[in-house]
Amino acid sequence: MIYTVTLNPSIDYIVHADDVKLGELNYMSSDLKLPGGKGINVSRILHELEVGTTALGFIGGFTGEFITNWLSRDNVNTDFVNIQEDTRINIKLKADSETEINGKGPVISVAEANLLLDKVEKVSSEDMIALSGSMPKALPKDYYEQLVKRMIASGAEFVIDTTGDALKSVLPYGPLLVKPNLEELQQLFDVTFSKKEDILHYGKQLLELGAKNVIVSMAGDGALLFTEDAVYQGISPSGEVKNSVGAGDSMIAGFIGEYRKTGDVETAFKMGLASGSATAFSNDLAKKNDILSLLDKVKVTRI
Repeated sequence: MIYTVTLNPSIDYIVHADDVKLGELNYMSSDLKLPGGKGINVSRILHELEVGTTALGFIGGFTGEFITNWLSRDNVNTDFVNIQEDTRINIKLKADSETEINGKGPVISVAEANLLLDKVEKVSSEDMIALSGSMPKALPKDYYEQLVKRMIASGAEFVIDTTGDALKSVLPYGPLLVKPNLEELQQLFDVTFSKKEDILHYGKQLLELGAKNVIVSMAGDGALLFTEDAVYQGISPSGEVKNSVGAGDSMIAGFIGEYRKTGDVETAFKMGLASGSATAFSNDLAKKNDILSLLDKVKVTRI
């Protein structure tokens, strides 16, 4: 089983408007409400790829019910900790340009936080856990590290997709995969890249700090995969980009789902690139057939 953990899920409320004038009454041309949260996205794609998955995390209120009901309709397994406060709503306003207004997230009590720690402690060495996204401010700064300690005590592998100190704190525990984009990698090491060699250097630094595999996503330029033995460059297929939300989460899901099946990092990297691209070309997260149709168009070379 691959478990995912989303500490600060959301409803993503996507609003399309032809023209927005601040301070005046505006009308939307269309809207869409989707379950949001990086770990939830990973579980949705894993389910599409027919990989066993269960979504964990904190959920609360009428907004939380929307998310659990959506996932239930899609037959995605969940085992959330129910909390007193409402799950947040993030607004994605798409007009001449795209504006995002993200909710700050609920307050998580100590008792609620401990319930999730207890859940991850019960996983086995046959399982994998993907930790994704930001933390609500109410949680302790070392909460990701607390989760990881519980996981590895059971022998489970883990993947993490977060940034800053939260990422640095868990690298010594040997995550199977980390996936920063270029901006996040620069921020992590407080540097600015001027050439490709800089990316190669700092990608390898993450391996030295403890990660077993590193994917550095580079938007339209594809991605780089760093392993103990080699570095691979992946070129994504071309297409009309409709949606940037969830593309990175889809890449992670494709990679870990395929890696669980084959144990081959190059094959997993191809599936990750196909999954990320398929979501970018969709209005919501990709469907299985969309992903598989792109597999042969993904180019991966060893560099």
